Amino acid sequence: MKKTNNRLFLIIGLIILTGPVFAQNELPVRIKVNTGQFDRINTPVSLALDGLNVNTDNGELCLYELRDGQKIKVPCQLEAGRSARLWWILSGTTQAGKVRLYELIRGDSLAELPVIRAIKDDKKLALQKNGKKILQYYHAIVSPPDGIDPLFQRSGFIHPLWSPSGRVLTRIQPPDHYHHVGIWNPWTRTLFERKPVDFWNLGEGQGTVRFAGYVSMVEGPVYGGFAARQEHVAFQAKGPDKVALNELWEVRVWDIPSKVTLWDLTTTLNCASGPVELEAYRYGGGIGYRATEEWTNQNVRVLTSEGKTRSEADGTRARWCDVSGSFADSSRAGILFMSHPGNREFPEPMRIWPEDSNNGRGDMFFEFCPIRHKSWKLRPGKNYVLNYRMLVYDGKISQPTAESLWRDFAFPPTVTFE
Repeated sequence: MKKTNNRLFLIIGLIILTGPVFAQNELPVRIKVNTGQFDRINTPVSLALDGLNVNTDNGELCLYELRDGQKIKVPCQLEAGRSARLWWILSGTTQAGKVRLYELIRGDSLAELPVIRAIKDDKKLALQKNGKKILQYYHAIVSPPDGIDPLFQRSGFIHPLWSPSGRVLTRIQPPDHYHHVGIWNPWTRTLFERKPVDFWNLGEGQGTVRFAGYVSMVEGPVYGGFAARQEHVAFQAKGPDKVALNELWEVRVWDIPSKVTLWDLTTTLNCASGPVELEAYRYGGGIGYRATEEWTNQNVRVLTSEGKTRSEADGTRARWCDVSGSFADSSRAGILFMSHPGNREFPEPMRIWPEDSNNGRGDMFFEFCPIRHKSWKLRPGKNYVLNYRMLVYDGKISQPTAESLWRDFAFPPTVTFE
């Protein structure tokens, strides 16, 4: 009898613990978003739909905000997976400590038309918002200029990255560093099979990074992007080249209602065979950025979350770094680079070229560098993940705005079933 009662209590306890999931296995359901202790501005939010029947064959999901006695349609997007997740934008400005209510129902209308499109040709994949170009990813190998060593050919990088007004903010294969390619992230001093391999300085002829295929391309009303496989390849003196690291690049552009571009880059590393050691060095990995040739020490501004400027930021750590510059017509644009608290060595060390770089021109190079001060040993059978978010803008942004945007990335609002 005692054993039966214990079993009964256990079953009742499980029902109490899991009740909300089982009780909400059918739509409609209500959802609440709590901003927490921070003000929010056009923030991507999401909710795992565990236990819900969200099979879209039975009708599209429709999200409505409940505000002032009205139901206002909100674009939403379902991210399929082992745990389906619903994404939308907490639009406008919402003060700290506020709660916004939503209702998720099943509708019979067509799905929202994609705002963020992924358009691929034989050389590159372009992400666009309402027809306006945001960034391009090169899956084809790009050769260096005529007469330059073909070792500098490269695929698997972003160029151009455009500002909202159409300014090109990246540069590839400049004469001073032919291995610089827009936005990219190879590793410099590594040990693979007890041999040094440099995946960054292509001219050394030790290794490279290659595009290896798309895993997915996504278009939608809330976000669009792609996931691509990249291989860190070690050149062999004898025999075929050998893959040392497999990498998954996931790029996602958000449709936020503002005249800025917000996009995320997640890189996942996995050993292809044996262990790989990423040795401590001032360059390597993370996310590297070579700026447009129009930006020099005469017109570039750098500010980190710790208040460091260009002349003092190199080698220091930061949650975010704002890099901006002006153009010949006096217009201005920039990129706010944000590092996630889950990243290795957070707040992350940085490599920032000094103001007298490149024979005094002061060309701009920025990098979050998680191996700047400490080596990183990667072991087979494990994934190693780095998450970054970028805000691309015209004009200027303030330090409080940068901090607010980073908080949205690092500590998003709490989203639960009501």
